[in-house]
Amino acid sequence: MQRPTQEQIQHVLTRGVEQIVKEDELRGLLLEGNKGEPLRIKLGVDPTHYELTIGHAVVFRKLRQFQQMGHKAVVVIGDWTARLGDPSDRLEARKPLTAEQVKANAETYFEQFFRIVDRDLTEVHYQTEWFDKFDLGDAIKLLSLKTVAQMLERDDFSNRYKSGIEIYLSEFMYPLLQGYDSVMLRSDVEIGGTDQTFNLLVGRELQPIFGQPPQQILTVELIVGLDGYKKMGKSLNNYIAMTAPPHEMFGKLMSLPDHAMMSYFETLTDVPQAELDELRRKMAEGSINPRDVKLRMACEIVTEFHGAEAAQEAEEAFMRQFSERKLPTDIPTYRLSEPTNIITLMVDAKLAGSKSDARRIVQQGGVSFFPGGETGEAERVNDVNFVVPVLDGAILKVGKLHYIRIKR
Repeated sequence: MQRPTQEQIQHVLTRGVEQIVKEDELRGLLLEGNKGEPLRIKLGVDPTHYELTIGHAVVFRKLRQFQQMGHKAVVVIGDWTARLGDPSDRLEARKPLTAEQVKANAETYFEQFFRIVDRDLTEVHYQTEWFDKFDLGDAIKLLSLKTVAQMLERDDFSNRYKSGIEIYLSEFMYPLLQGYDSVMLRSDVEIGGTDQTFNLLVGRELQPIFGQPPQQILTVELIVGLDGYKKMGKSLNNYIAMTAPPHEMFGKLMSLPDHAMMSYFETLTDVPQAELDELRRKMAEGSINPRDVKLRMACEIVTEFHGAEAAQEAEEAFMRQFSERKLPTDIPTYRLSEPTNIITLMVDAKLAGSKSDARRIVQQGGVSFFPGGETGEAERVNDVNFVVPVLDGAILKVGKLHYIRIKR
């Protein structure tokens, strides 16, 4: 392996990084190497969803940075832990998945994962490779390695215990199983989001018990969602899907509050840190418009997922639609056979995640109706009892990005 430069190591250990448990040890390991062998960089994933967000891409990109220094990504699919449900950052028990759901989600997961991570430098494992061979004695032995008091040091368990919310014994197994993965994979480094710190530490604690050096731990920043404050997540509907079309991804990125965009720049692009520092300085002194910085951010991120040509086309479409206030040219059609309540239509057309979500959008003034299509004026819909008429060619706009064209 070629010896990395100090600049490469500094980039990997600082860009978008939230915490390193023993930074000097990890820095030394990267600089001196592992007796000439690539380091084994572990990432554990529970395929609980078939659709990933760009928030997932933050840790994928960090994994790729290690690969670019010649190290091997070792990915373990939590086909056992996904059936238990990860209690991380939860105020209630997470609903477990069936083995069939996990398998189906894993297939789509890797389709998205390998858009970012180098397949040739990746080793993939499933927990069932070792846990299917576990018997009751093995499980009890694993449980005996941690105490209830140690488990309650974890914030989510502690908060639930203090609030009188049930904690199932099976949930205590989750960090132990994930930690045992590190033993079976002989991982040198494990990376993850900040919500996984406890689980990663368990792996570090278990390895010496089984005669292995403890893995180094690096956690990455969890980016906020489109609201600018809460962690990006599908349940909050504040996310951007990794598979979102270029124009949709670009438009959603432009809706991000200004204060959050530099975090996206740092975690989801390769723009040099010196350039980002300069952009920060110029925005602070007022010599550059934050909107122009956000345009650059959106273009860089869409390029990462879809390529430069698609990003340029998305930017042009955005400028036409929002700067010139023109409607998009590719509005999907929706067949409407009879007059329909606006709330029902929004949910059926997938313009809102639920009826309560639809009511909120309407009451906040986020819905417009164009009875004459592109040639007519917009009518603001503020009444949740509004009935959408069957007008061929009429357009319904929800929020800044979503449209449907009515068709009989």
